[in-house]
Amino acid sequence: MVRVRTAVASRKRKKRVLKAAKGQFGQRSKRYQQARRSVAKGMAYSYRDRRVKKREIKNIWVVRINAACRENDITYSRFINGLKNAEIEINRKMLAEIAVDSTLAFKKLIKIAKEAKVPEVKKVKAAKKE
Repeated sequence: MVRVRTAVASRKRKKRVLKAAKGQFGQRSKRYQQARRSVAKGMAYSYRDRRVKKREIKNIWVVRINAACRENDITYSRFINGLKNAEIEINRKMLAEIAVDSTLAFKKLIKIAKEAKVPEVKKVKAAKKE
């Protein structure tokens, strides 16, 4: 059987890992073993943090909406509940943009949320509990 030499494949593999580890501190960017571990850990962090980033951005939207609500004497939860009762479906990203960019429109939304009535279905459920 013919002997297979893997020099080309292993060199290519090592070059790929070392290229990915470029810019890291000390031996992590020079030695293959440390570079391989470091790149694997970095890939795990990047996978995890792509999801964490989305979570943090949604939290920022909520904080912005809450701040705008507090300026207009209503809590965040009452505002969201009022919009739900008024059957206004708008996502938090758009609410945050409106809160920051156009305060007059946001004040109108707050007015609608404050005036929204609780649906009859919820009142019936409350009566059944008593």
